[in-house]
Amino acid sequence: MWFNRHRQHRVLPGFGLTMGFTLTYLSLLILIPLAGVIVKSAELGWPHFWHAVSGEFAIASYKLSFGASLAGAAINGVFGLMVAWVLVRYDFPCKRLIDSLVDLPFALPTAVAGIALTTIYSQNGWIGRVFAKDGFIGSAFTPTGWFGEHFPPGTWLGDILPNNGIPIAYTATGVTIALTFIGLPFVVRTVQPILTDLSLDFEEAAASLGANYVQIFFRVILPELLPALLTGFSLAFARALGEYGSVIFIAGNIPGKTEITPRIIVNKLEEYDYSGAAAVAVVMLIFSFLTLLTINLIQWWSSRFYTRI
Repeated sequence: MWFNRHRQHRVLPGFGLTMGFTLTYLSLLILIPLAGVIVKSAELGWPHFWHAVSGEFAIASYKLSFGASLAGAAINGVFGLMVAWVLVRYDFPCKRLIDSLVDLPFALPTAVAGIALTTIYSQNGWIGRVFAKDGFIGSAFTPTGWFGEHFPPGTWLGDILPNNGIPIAYTATGVTIALTFIGLPFVVRTVQPILTDLSLDFEEAAASLGANYVQIFFRVILPELLPALLTGFSLAFARALGEYGSVIFIAGNIPGKTEITPRIIVNKLEEYDYSGAAAVAVVMLIFSFLTLLTINLIQWWSSRFYTRI
């Protein structure tokens, strides 16, 4: 009786049919494949599972993947906000062209992006040669350069600084650059609509009360943008965490140093170690789920934030 009354008060009919299609679609594309990965990893048993996911190279790949993803998302959080601010608040020539270039990492094949970044940041590339040992900046870090003379090996800074230029490609720095490249649109496109709808009246009121530019930004503008900025940061981090194509070329894939976790999975698949690959994939799946949960919590918090306003 309650079900019939509930159905009679529905404005849009067909809930049961559309819900059935939705559950079937999600099961075929998401739930069943993910369940298959978990079941495949369970074939190892706990001792072998732990050995597969906690090996020396696996731990090193976790540190690189999560560290570089976090660094790339943090960089995008700062510069993505700056790009969105310029696109919204200022008018200048070729504005629409620059605005469309922000979406280039979405449309560009990841392999093409990886090859382009490797070409530019290698020691013979346009930017990489500047940081090489014979380049304008890299020469300062040679033993006869400025840093080498003032901070030789054995000093507190000399043991940290490179003494043969600053390599970018085939290092963790190159991985971070690639992950920053593919994550920029997420921050810009998340912050841009909120910044567009943000009224200038509050800024003008704060300025009329004697607030300077720094106070206006941190006390008036940033609190309004913070939920969207955190969402963009989480999306960029989640995207970078599973990236493969744009990173595989510039990383160099040195085991224990520049090998990302997706490459570990591919290596195990090439060795026909499907259960081991599934075990590492489960670890990535858990962290991806936690990231997705964080994004949903941020969106829930931001919706309550704007409702109170």
